[in-house]
Amino acid sequence: MHLYHLTLQGQTSINQAVHGSFTGASKQQEVCVARGTTLQLIFCDPKSGKIQTLCTQDVFGVIRSLYAFRLTGSNKDYVAVGSDSGRIAILEYKQERNLFERIHLETYGKTGCRRVVPGQYLAADPRGRAIMIGAAERQKLVYILNRDVEARLTISSPLEAHKTYTLCQGMVGVDVGFENPTFACLEFDYEEIDNDPTGENLKKTQQHLTFYELDLGLNHVVRKYAEPLTDLGNHLIAVPGGQEGPSGVIVCCENYLVYKNLGDQPDIKCPIPRRRNDLDDADRTLMIVCSATHKTKLLFFFLVQSEQGDVFKVTLETDEDLVTEMKIKYFDTVPVANAMCILKTGFLFVAAEFGDHQLYQIANLGDNDDEPEYSSRMELEEGDTFFFAPRSLQNLVPVDTIPSLCPLINTHIADLAREDAPQIYAMCGRGAGSKLKVLRNGLEVSEMAVSELPGNPNAVWTVKRNVDDKFDAHIVVSFLNATLVLAIGETVEEATDSGFVATQPTIGCALIGDDSMLQVYPDGIRHIRSDRRVNEWRAPGRRTIVKCALNRRQVAIGLSGGEIVYFELDMTGQLNEFTERRQLPGEILCMSMSEVPEGEIRSRFLTVGVSDSTVRVISLDPSDTLAPLSFQALPSPPESLLLLESSSEDGKGVSTIHLNIGLQNGCLLRTTVDSVTGDLMDTRTRFLGTRPVRLFRVRVLNKDAVLCTSSRSWLLYHYQNRFHLTPLSYPSLEFASSFASEQCAEGVVAITENTLRIIAVEKLGGAFNEVIHKLALTPRRMVVHPSANTIMMIETDHATYTEQMKNKKRNDMANDIESLATDEQELELAREIAEGMRNTKLDESVFGTVKGAPTRWASVVRLLNAKTGDIHSFFELPQDEAAKCMTLIQFHAQPDTLMVLVGCAISVRLRPYSHRGGCVYTFLLSNSGDKFDLVHRTPTEEPVTAVHDFRGMALIALGNRLRIYEFGKRKLLAKCENKVKLL
Repeated sequence: MHLYHLTLQGQTSINQAVHGSFTGASKQQEVCVARGTTLQLIFCDPKSGKIQTLCTQDVFGVIRSLYAFRLTGSNKDYVAVGSDSGRIAILEYKQERNLFERIHLETYGKTGCRRVVPGQYLAADPRGRAIMIGAAERQKLVYILNRDVEARLTISSPLEAHKTYTLCQGMVGVDVGFENPTFACLEFDYEEIDNDPTGENLKKTQQHLTFYELDLGLNHVVRKYAEPLTDLGNHLIAVPGGQEGPSGVIVCCENYLVYKNLGDQPDIKCPIPRRRNDLDDADRTLMIVCSATHKTKLLFFFLVQSEQGDVFKVTLETDEDLVTEMKIKYFDTVPVANAMCILKTGFLFVAAEFGDHQLYQIANLGDNDDEPEYSSRMELEEGDTFFFAPRSLQNLVPVDTIPSLCPLINTHIADLAREDAPQIYAMCGRGAGSKLKVLRNGLEVSEMAVSELPGNPNAVWTVKRNVDDKFDAHIVVSFLNATLVLAIGETVEEATDSGFVATQPTIGCALIGDDSMLQVYPDGIRHIRSDRRVNEWRAPGRRTIVKCALNRRQVAIGLSGGEIVYFELDMTGQLNEFTERRQLPGEILCMSMSEVPEGEIRSRFLTVGVSDSTVRVISLDPSDTLAPLSFQALPSPPESLLLLESSSEDGKGVSTIHLNIGLQNGCLLRTTVDSVTGDLMDTRTRFLGTRPVRLFRVRVLNKDAVLCTSSRSWLLYHYQNRFHLTPLSYPSLEFASSFASEQCAEGVVAITENTLRIIAVEKLGGAFNEVIHKLALTPRRMVVHPSANTIMMIETDHATYTEQMKNKKRNDMANDIESLATDEQELELAREIAEGMRNTKLDESVFGTVKGAPTRWASVVRLLNAKTGDIHSFFELPQDEAAKCMTLIQFHAQPDTLMVLVGCAISVRLRPYSHRGGCVYTFLLSNSGDKFDLVHRTPTEEPVTAVHDFRGMALIALGNRLRIYEFGKRKLLAKCENKVKLL
């Protein structure tokens, strides 16, 4: 069952990602990602480096956890899904149907994301023998996985591993080879805290690392071992075991990585390196938020990422079965991730927590660079750590990006760019990686080449030299009274020996047979053989050819007066005219026939658009050639026709024939043609533009698609089991044809006025393309000038510094270094270090915003051009003033001016809550909207949380008060106030 749902833009955030061989293809891995309620399978093409979406499937539930596992001896991975349904789902990807098929669905609890219902955590035995699913509190269940006699996956009844008064903060399957499956959990026992009203036990209670063992013989789960942790852990990493490694887990704690294992293994503890000369608050701890494991037969290593985005490579040194040393080394810096996946093809997929998701090529493993490697054996004082210098990417090469709007903070819909279609202005991102994205409905188009022509052409085609060629050999451009043939090679040059009639316009041309070319022009047909022999057919006297339809074996032409002449290629390669002709009751406006279906020698139908506002289907079967089969009346005369025959997804079902009709009133009709009778049925209509619609066959994803041109260009294509009709974000085209070359396998050659353009359509399946304007801090609110195309916005970040404060801290650190020098030689060295410190400014959009104390705030106000992104005005608020709200207002005392009020809070501490008041900034906007000026600042006793225009005055919310202000010369003047006691 498929329920109807309409979403303009699907969820772009990725909260879970796992990788594996879900298709079962040898040496190929895919990434399965969870986007809220949607499960998506993506493939990273090792040849092109591009990300391809193989399958998108809505699960109609919130996906809480995701895990990939494989049964021993299998070559295919399954996906285990924990959701808000109160059930655990085991899914298998079926490539022939292009969907995830539910193998098992076991109920264990209530629906909803509840803290005591399992689904928050999911872990599997590395050998695929069992799965543990856990809740945030108390409940854990273990399912045994096996095969039946037909090698199908089976799942047992759940085995309980509950423990009351216990919070779970992490779960992982321990690799113990083929011994009893073992799981490790980070747990916090709060029973004593719950019964202690004084709160003293909270300071004494420790977090525990607990191992659970599934006894396959007795068929039950036991709590095997629990060990208290001196440092709070938040993430567990399983270490390969059996014949591949020492087994055990790495516990990611605050400031430390700790290796632990059962038995005689001592703990191996290594500090997490910090950035050298970092401006962050010195009291902040450092945590690992994400990890990825790479394992081969010869080695294994881990990539762990800190909350600042720095990625470290972690390796373990072993002596027999004991780990003796842990080494950690700075690898690179990437956006902070929810999940990272290392693929066998050498890619690193990063599902970013905020912002766009990234795909990197691992250029090298960081073994031979100059970056220092730190070890757990290096002696340090308690609390000390290692330091490194962050740098640009060295081991990773970015190759592709998946756009994301997460987090989407605010939007505004308007046609500020004056494009006759509204744009969506979306404020998204966090910190220095924030962006203002301008979304336009349409597919993104890459422009490969643009060249001017000697006149204004009216048509263009591409022709191959041989039917087996992958790429086109000629571009044929038709003018009003001439034809230009261009040869495609390393450069595009005019071909003088093509055999085409150059002094006549071309109505149509194509490859016919295996290696011949056909040109249709007003006075006849020119058949050009591969050996340069030419056969011509002349139109009857006083009649000209007005339209034609071609494929590789058939030619149909329409003569003036409404007569159809049909030709077919025989076995010797000779084009033969059919003896009878068909007269229609009107002038022929357009014609089309499909390509010859695979396994057949001719197309079955010819479709003709006639001036009496009808479209007619005519048979091309030898038994009733040119016999009329059906017709359909149209609301407007047809402008163009395109008949497409598409096979089923698996290539086994019956093909479907669709007739696309472009009308002169700007509408597109798409109707289905019965493959036996030729009847027209199931007509669907879409308005495309104000100009007549012309249709052209192009190639998309190795399938036929339709490029529609009107006042705007559209693409009709089949993608992931459904048809998409999406506009192109590109100037309107007049005529187009498919184009294939070594540089562009699936492109389009088109004409616009006097230019010839080669373009390629990218990022299929999306509804929007985006233009990005980078911001400095997290955007909070925006207002739009009522008459100009400008946007004014406020940006605010918590626990960070203004640019002025950052420069001050750099100078203070540099001065401290200089003051430590004791002689001239040390002073000279100190000055060199200090100068480098003052001049070194990391790109915060890459390396993250500086983290300050909890009471620190930074805010800016900016005015930018909505079309170009140019910044007209910029104002940075003083340190610790947080801009919360803004509004446009016209005071009745100043009726000819437009003001912007920005409400702020000063030195707010979120927990425990405290503040030092607030203020309201008043800015004067120019009449043209291209700049603003600060008028005055009005202090308030409470933080300002909302500002609104009210009858020519400002209505301002201060805590639990509502106050009305009027405009004053030095500050806003309070007029009246209402105190709301309920707040």
